[in-house]
Amino acid sequence: MTDSSSGAVLVVGGGISGLTAALEAAEVGKDVFLIEKNAFMGGRVAQLNQYFPKLCPPSCGLEIQFKRIRANRNIRMYNMTSVKSVSGSAGAFEVTCTTAPRYVNNNCTCCGDCAEACADECDNDFNFGMDKSKAISRPHDMAFPAKFALNKDACSDDTLAAIKSACKFDAIDTEMAEEEFTLNVDSIIWATGWVPYDVSKLTNLKPDSSDAIITNMQMERLAAPSGPTGGQIIRPGDGKEPESFGFVQCAGSRDENHLEYCSYICCMATMKQITYIRERYPEAEVYVFYIDLRTPGKYEKFREKITADEKVHFIKGKVADIVAEDDGGVTMIAENAVTGAKVSQKVDLCILATGMEPAAKAQAAELGLDLDSSGFIVNNPEAGQISCGCAKKAADVVTSAQSATAAAMKAIQAGR
Repeated sequence: MTDSSSGAVLVVGGGISGLTAALEAAEVGKDVFLIEKNAFMGGRVAQLNQYFPKLCPPSCGLEIQFKRIRANRNIRMYNMTSVKSVSGSAGAFEVTCTTAPRYVNNNCTCCGDCAEACADECDNDFNFGMDKSKAISRPHDMAFPAKFALNKDACSDDTLAAIKSACKFDAIDTEMAEEEFTLNVDSIIWATGWVPYDVSKLTNLKPDSSDAIITNMQMERLAAPSGPTGGQIIRPGDGKEPESFGFVQCAGSRDENHLEYCSYICCMATMKQITYIRERYPEAEVYVFYIDLRTPGKYEKFREKITADEKVHFIKGKVADIVAEDDGGVTMIAENAVTGAKVSQKVDLCILATGMEPAAKAQAAELGLDLDSSGFIVNNPEAGQISCGCAKKAADVVTSAQSATAAAMKAIQAGR
């Protein structure tokens, strides 16, 4: 199948950057193809409890974008779809894409009968494996499009039969296969976003040694009302309500053995998460081990508010080791960079402030895109290849949206 439109724009990635870029291009009259590898749009923002600058829930911004996309006939949207190859040049790209089988067709009404009939479960990737989900489910509560997806490999034959039998709309198609199609476009916007750095590589911090060690994105899901605990910040495993918390800043960032760059958002993310803690545990002690605190511009006032809290302790020093304790807590060990003293601080829950890694680093290299030394996609508007958001550099939501608007403006001029 080949799909083409004169002057069309392909947007790769359906997170906040991709949604913004697609809408900006479509609303000036361009035909836009928007593809996303996941079963839903919204990217990382959908997984947050709140985001800056107004500490809004994801629904605040994403629902508006989804409504605009539904109303815009210039946008054709493809989920579970990835780029296989790119050929041609600005004004005449030919892009081959593949769509993985969802095993659920457009008859789906999200009634949930299939999930009730499903006896099999799988790890819930949306909650970073902190709970299980049915093998057929809506990816999350506000998933767009509003359609279930089936993890066929997680189901027994009996479960597949039960799911099909339970669906009165004939929406289950277990014979779906991967589809390949070609798009002819003038320009490509890469809005492929980011992934949290793989903490299993941080062997000195022993992330697998204790349930009391989680990542900052897992913390977002714990705090979210739609998360695995309904918004309760409790220790995974034993469900203890923590009385003390520790944050390890730059967990993998600014490190020549891991991510050499600063991920920009980690300091602010930690301070935001301290507000989550303070709302739920007014008396909890919080310890933040940091190299430098980076809260640029308007975020300085937010930092001042957090640092004024007498129960929040900032220690300038890099955590070298984390030791699991018999009572379920952990001890964080570091050297105070100011005094030179060794610090051992026991906490009930430790949060690793992991950095941003470009999600498409390996794929972009295979496709022959220009990458910088950290794997971010180099912006090349003259060649019709434009990067934005966290595909271009580590950035917050506001900066990503601004970057996406600029990318759309460059994309609509490609090939002229």
